[in-house]
Amino acid sequence: MLTEQFPWLTTLVVLPLLAILPIPWLPNRNGQTLRWYALGVGFIEFSLIIYTFVNFYSLDQSGLQLVERYNWVPQVGLTWSLAADGLAMPLVVLSGLVTTLAILASWNITRRPRLYFSLLLVMYSAQVGVFLAQDLIMFFFMWELELVPVYLLISIWGGKQRLYAATKFILYTAIGSIFILVAALAMAFYGDTVTFNLTELAQKDYSLTFQLWVYAAFLVAFAVKLPIFPLHTWLPDAHSEAPAAVSMILAGVLLKMAGYGLIRMNIEMLPDAHLYFAPVLAVLGVVNVIYASMTAFAQDNLKRRMAYSSVAHMGFVLIGCASFTTLGMSGAMLQMISHGLIAATMFFLSGVTYERTHTLDMDEMGGMARKMPTTFAFFTAASMASLALPGMSGFVSEIAVFLGLATSDAYSTTFKTAIIVLSAAGVVLSPIYLLSMLRRIFYGDAGQVVAKVSGILDIRPREAFVAACLLVPIIGIGLYPKLATQVYDVKTVEVASRVQNTLLAAEHPSPLYAHILVAPRVTVAELPTAGLTQID
Repeated sequence: MLTEQFPWLTTLVVLPLLAILPIPWLPNRNGQTLRWYALGVGFIEFSLIIYTFVNFYSLDQSGLQLVERYNWVPQVGLTWSLAADGLAMPLVVLSGLVTTLAILASWNITRRPRLYFSLLLVMYSAQVGVFLAQDLIMFFFMWELELVPVYLLISIWGGKQRLYAATKFILYTAIGSIFILVAALAMAFYGDTVTFNLTELAQKDYSLTFQLWVYAAFLVAFAVKLPIFPLHTWLPDAHSEAPAAVSMILAGVLLKMAGYGLIRMNIEMLPDAHLYFAPVLAVLGVVNVIYASMTAFAQDNLKRRMAYSSVAHMGFVLIGCASFTTLGMSGAMLQMISHGLIAATMFFLSGVTYERTHTLDMDEMGGMARKMPTTFAFFTAASMASLALPGMSGFVSEIAVFLGLATSDAYSTTFKTAIIVLSAAGVVLSPIYLLSMLRRIFYGDAGQVVAKVSGILDIRPREAFVAACLLVPIIGIGLYPKLATQVYDVKTVEVASRVQNTLLAAEHPSPLYAHILVAPRVTVAELPTAGLTQID
């Protein structure tokens, strides 16, 4: 059919970019025209995402679907190559939802609105391009494309320290991105053929030493964006100064680009090296969880506390990726989806609070529940999801990560127990700093700012709609996880099976891990069921 041959994925990538072209000539009476135009583009893009995947994507296939490949720069072997699978599709949907709602959350932007909404649309395109790219240089190009809009959005529309935060963001992320380019060139020119296609790169027979160096290069790049301690310090500064809508995209989508890259590049393409680095990922995940949870206590700035919460929650992605089980890998994917929704909700509501009080200092707040009861209800629901309350998506994803590691045959009992106990301590800490945040903002006597402002307006219908659109899938996934897991289950089984095959074929990866990483005592015939459990 003609509809099946239509370049749907290319349309999804280029539509937001093409929609920027009329913006300089659009009339803008009181800012209404630009707002509605940008929102219309975002809604059309999100509708096309849903339409494409509902009609032309099969949940039963683990391979690439909707493959589109065109010569882009044939002189250097660069192709415009796009495709979707279980890793990419749910994150494209997440990107569409969060970015469209971020446009709606930007309704009060009056300063240079043409540039502001143009930059949001550039980010929209770049995010979709990163998840769908099947050419490593194209992946790098899209990865770099989103850096400049974020830098400008923070430096122009941010807070008092916006230039410092924006500069720190661009330095960290741009330097980290260099490692992606170096790794891409090394993999492309390895062996007799030169290619940047991800499928062809995964089929090359790399030496172990080469894999270790390339894995390390990718890991550094993704560690900056995920972020992983100690390369995380740009994130609290960026969040504390960025507009609420930019923080929604930053936490809800951009951090997930690194998690996606870690699974796609490091685990799927370099399984031999993953045997050596998996224990490192597990340890780094625990460090993220404990360090960020404890550091969150010391933050009086509302958005900085949320930023450290994001660092802690992304630590569970690392632990899931290190588990060698389908359940753990599924938990890592679900944690990315869940955190994307929860973090976007939290940062949006912080923006709602800031618009009323003009402060992010929790010491100046207090007693706001009386003046903003509906906002308080939304904030409480989002916080409960963030602290992994049963019935919310955060609980399902974190318990899947724990069970995935606990049922893994790859590690010694001592190592698994240490990782689980330490990361569980972080789970205990998250309710403390989140409930403390709620108490300082909404309970007690009115703070300095609240006491001086009379008649603080509660959340508006438009803002309540944005929060509800994010909370509904959070609760839906929490009550029925299969809403999300069925989208990527087939793919996570494939990825986990590949690394388990690699583990079975190898001796102990290194004397360093002789007492940590233990090859499972199963036969190849038993592999499809060994340690593989899916979430229903």
